Amino acid sequence: MASSSAAVPVTAKHSDAEGYEMPWVEKYRPILLGDIVGNSDTVDRLKVIAEDGNMPHIIISGLPGIGKTTSIHCLAHALLGSAYREGVLELNASDERGIDVVRNKIKSFAQRKVTLPPGRHKIVILDEADSMTAGAQQALRRTMEIYSNTTRFALACNMSNKIIEPIQSRCAILRYSKLRDAEVLKRLEEICAAEKVEYNDQGLQALIFTAEGDMRQAINNLQSTWSGFGFVSQDNVFKICDQPHPVQVRKMIKSCQAGDINAALEVINKLWDQGYSAVDIVVTVFRVVKGLDDLPEYTKLEFIREVGWTHMRVLEGVGTIVQLGGMIARLCRMSIPPEMLKL
Repeated sequence: MASSSAAVPVTAKHSDAEGYEMPWVEKYRPILLGDIVGNSDTVDRLKVIAEDGNMPHIIISGLPGIGKTTSIHCLAHALLGSAYREGVLELNASDERGIDVVRNKIKSFAQRKVTLPPGRHKIVILDEADSMTAGAQQALRRTMEIYSNTTRFALACNMSNKIIEPIQSRCAILRYSKLRDAEVLKRLEEICAAEKVEYNDQGLQALIFTAEGDMRQAINNLQSTWSGFGFVSQDNVFKICDQPHPVQVRKMIKSCQAGDINAALEVINKLWDQGYSAVDIVVTVFRVVKGLDDLPEYTKLEFIREVGWTHMRVLEGVGTIVQLGGMIARLCRMSIPPEMLKL
């Protein structure tokens, strides 16, 4: 996701010939390594590879929406230039990627003669590589060895431990972390300026809260809110994202901190009646507790532990209002003096 304001205007590559509006996440996808937001140390390593020209096999792992695939494409553009279209083969998780694809499609691409800049290699991009079958990965291992003189492989995955050890040992592993709130905010402000989006600060903070470091989700939610309401405010964002309003959840946490179980249960019942699932409520409670600055550190850790146990039970299938009520009771009990609990 681009960071420099110079990258914000729509380039010729991103323009839509038929006049249809492109999704902003594609419209403002960076083409240069210098435009990528976040993970600056790792991106600097990719810049060194681009300058050197000798790209090793690489694995980039990290959470969704933080720029893994975009980084690989930017690196390919920097290495191959105008030969990008002929010199790059991309396979996504939506494609069939069994042993036959590795043996036929990838192998035939590796054998094909392509005119590239001097000292450059063809690049095979495997997105969501951790979803490949074990057999396909074993076949890929041998292909990487045989054609390493002409072809280099770039794998993007959420969890690198799902890639078999022989492939990991042949690759340089780069790990991407979640984007910081300030980085996401800066990018959203640039897009708002380019698209003349009307917003307030609470609206952008709500986008950051719902995205949790996922730039793709933040930009998609921004476009959805602007298209649906014409103004990016906190309430509009939470209507689009359909998540429990954190202001209500914060009110509930305050009631728990004060030991007022009736007020806290009233909020939980209200959210439940609005149709939110137990998972949505528990996840929002966790996010709010984690970001609550005026909660003492010890109390915050104890609250997070109880919310975590409830989250585990909900994921196991016990997603009922009784489970949420039990969580509220345990949170309130922490704030009530022990002598008041005696019968």
